[in-house]
Amino acid sequence: MNTVVDRYASTIGLSDVNARHLDALESEAIHILREVAAECSNPALLFSGGKDSVVLLRLAEKAFRPGKFPFPLVHIDTGHNFEEVITFRDQRVAELGERLIVGSVEDSIKKGTVRLRNPQTDSRNAAQAVTLLETIAEHKFDACIGGARRDEEKARAKERIFSFRDEFGQWDPKAQRPELWDLYNTRVHPGENMRVFPISNWTELDVWQYIAREKLALPPIYFAHQRQVIPRNGLLVPLTDLTPARDGEAVETQVVRFRTVGDISCTCPVSSDAETVEAIIAETAVTQITERGATRMDDQTSEASMEKRKKAGYF
Repeated sequence: MNTVVDRYASTIGLSDVNARHLDALESEAIHILREVAAECSNPALLFSGGKDSVVLLRLAEKAFRPGKFPFPLVHIDTGHNFEEVITFRDQRVAELGERLIVGSVEDSIKKGTVRLRNPQTDSRNAAQAVTLLETIAEHKFDACIGGARRDEEKARAKERIFSFRDEFGQWDPKAQRPELWDLYNTRVHPGENMRVFPISNWTELDVWQYIAREKLALPPIYFAHQRQVIPRNGLLVPLTDLTPARDGEAVETQVVRFRTVGDISCTCPVSSDAETVEAIIAETAVTQITERGATRMDDQTSEASMEKRKKAGYF
């Protein structure tokens, strides 16, 4: 670990985390979850197995246990996810005893609603928007609860906590409803939808500190491990069948971890020797690059790429 991170790690421990700050964030998120349950007729919680959705599950437990969740869990599966994450997803759902609905991009490809030049190798990340809208329509969900945070990316920062989507599933950043204090307008007409983000005001550091406090389990790829990678355009592309080395590229074995998990075709790890949550907290506290900026190939196509996807129905 580098000197700056070492210095930070020596001065902060889990017992020193600002408990009141985390308590306030937790209280706000629980209030939002209960507001969704009270005001929306058929909500769902998006659960991918990633760290943010793991935090959402714990918040839902605190909001509704010992009863069952008042909504099913939903995952939009590209079919190109990391195996460790899918295994963890299924284990966590089984532990909770909740219902999981999986929307499959592969099924959308077979139906012809998603068309890719090469369905075996092309990125399916943006195609998730189509499958999500199809899943919402099939199950008539009027609200989908997600783990997006405003610090992730510029378009995310424009998002309201209760983010309105029109009858076409589209998001218009100029047509969002005002949110005064903790008052939310959940009114939708048939076909319209809300995306709800209870941890909007959290940062990546808040998430990791909460994971530490709650002792939450995560997929192992979040922690430092050896992996073959291809240095490309400032990123470390994982060597897989979907992301092979190009002509002239070198394959290296490095110690890395994932800051975020998603479709294999567009998600990269970062160089890191952080093997524990405490070490990740120390590393996160001094990083100057957002997790998506450091790990997502699809976000590097243009500064507006995420906003364009969200306008088309993306998370």
